[in-house]
Amino acid sequence: MTYSKINLPELINEIIQYFKNDFSTLHSCILVNRLWCRMAIPLLWEDPFSNPSKNNRFLEIYLYDLNEEDKTKLTEYGINNNIFPTITLFNYPSFIKSLNTYEIGHSIEKWVASIRNVKISPLHTSPTYDQFLNFTRLIYEILFKIFIENGTNLNTFEVEIITFSDHGYLNVIFELILKNPNFVSNIKNLKLKRISNVIKLHPFLKFLYSNCTTISSLYFRFPSNDDNLLIENYLSKIINSQQNLKKISFERNYFPLYHSLLSLKDFNCANTLRTIVFIKINFKNIIILKEVFEQLNVLESVHILYCRSLNSDFVQQIINITKPFKLKSLFMDEILQIESSLQYLLQKSGDYLENFGFGPFTNNELKRQLLIFVVKYCTKIKFFNLPRFDNQIIYLAFNLIKNIEQNLNYLSIDFDNFNPNHENIKLSSIILKELGQILPYKLEYLHLYLMFNKDDFEIFLKNSQNTFINKLLIRNKLQQVGGDDILPYIEEFIMRKKRVKTLAFRIEDSTGKGKELFLMKDKVKEFELHDVEIQSYYNLEIFSYNFIKEVVN
Repeated sequence: MTYSKINLPELINEIIQYFKNDFSTLHSCILVNRLWCRMAIPLLWEDPFSNPSKNNRFLEIYLYDLNEEDKTKLTEYGINNNIFPTITLFNYPSFIKSLNTYEIGHSIEKWVASIRNVKISPLHTSPTYDQFLNFTRLIYEILFKIFIENGTNLNTFEVEIITFSDHGYLNVIFELILKNPNFVSNIKNLKLKRISNVIKLHPFLKFLYSNCTTISSLYFRFPSNDDNLLIENYLSKIINSQQNLKKISFERNYFPLYHSLLSLKDFNCANTLRTIVFIKINFKNIIILKEVFEQLNVLESVHILYCRSLNSDFVQQIINITKPFKLKSLFMDEILQIESSLQYLLQKSGDYLENFGFGPFTNNELKRQLLIFVVKYCTKIKFFNLPRFDNQIIYLAFNLIKNIEQNLNYLSIDFDNFNPNHENIKLSSIILKELGQILPYKLEYLHLYLMFNKDDFEIFLKNSQNTFINKLLIRNKLQQVGGDDILPYIEEFIMRKKRVKTLAFRIEDSTGKGKELFLMKDKVKEFELHDVEIQSYYNLEIFSYNFIKEVVN
């Protein structure tokens, strides 16, 4: 028997690539030896601005080799160039693969505020704050020049406006991009989010459809503007210009999307587009859905999240499509009435539906009627979100959980900011007594936001002992935050039996004030000794909106 020779560097590279999004582990890899360091550093610096635990002093590494002109400008703002390193081991700017314009601006502002002791406040209009903004814009411009000059090959570019200062940053960026088209010409993922009142917006959009033709993932979200129709025309041209568009997302666009949707019929899109995501779109008066979907030859999934006007006019177009309509996600906030057409929609798409849930403000009676159809036609649901419910709905939810059996992987049941009352306590008791008996053998994620006593909680833990849960979130809303009477049950049935990998537990009163296990440092160490990681409830909570965006990436 012969054995192929193992290529150790390739093997190590595969191992390190596995930890691509695990910043803590990558930092440990750097310390192993030179080989591991050379392989881990590029991954750490692909998108340092998105690292939630980042220290913004990493910006100084980018600025270490400034030319004399830029050094002089910084000196005018009182910056001592001695704060920058005199030498670096790698060409860090060349490793950048992903840039989000808001994250960069936010990082710069925090860094400038820390080194100059300036309080960040978008509403502040004093001369000091004006100087602060001018300085941050200067750093912004210098950074992008550094990225461009070092041959950065971007894969993902996200253009986003959140704060007032972002408008000024985008004008700087667009000006530089128009002068240096190669900087973004090969991007694969493009997000345009909430862009408005930017001087160079129209030239930038024209640049995109003329120079960026290899985008595989597009995301559009534009606010209401006087030139909405013109912007939509630009977006349709961006779509038409693509040679390998695989995913497109529309979110809260304040125009009818007519031309953008028609662009999907283009020959290239018809034979490449695999995923469409609609987020909070109003389908009123959109009457070209059948025409468009009939032309998409390789479409694998459609995701509809909290959209409006999902009425008979919308559904009739879908059920008239001769091809399968592969509706993978359906989350409904607005249900005006339950019509027979909605039943036909679920009947047509039920075999494909994997992610389903409601918004918090859906009428309970309409929710109940729709859930009857879901139980009947949808047996492959993996993600189920149920906020705000009554007695009838919870039993329908139990039937659904039984029907989907081992397909279920993510489950969230919560009252969503409910007020303490006897009915909620009774419903919580029903859930805890019944749910543990019908859970599958393994769950990736279980979130329970209820109001319960320790006896019902003990019943749930005993009944669910055969279920391993990777991420478990428990939030108990009491009229008063009492002692730690529930914690001993968590220690007995979760910590010692090692049936949960990551746990978040929060207890609070009717005002929302409470305490978390995450903040009990001694207890956290005790759980860690039993291989149970304790995290903050708010860090571990998964929202359906974000979950779907991650799934379709």
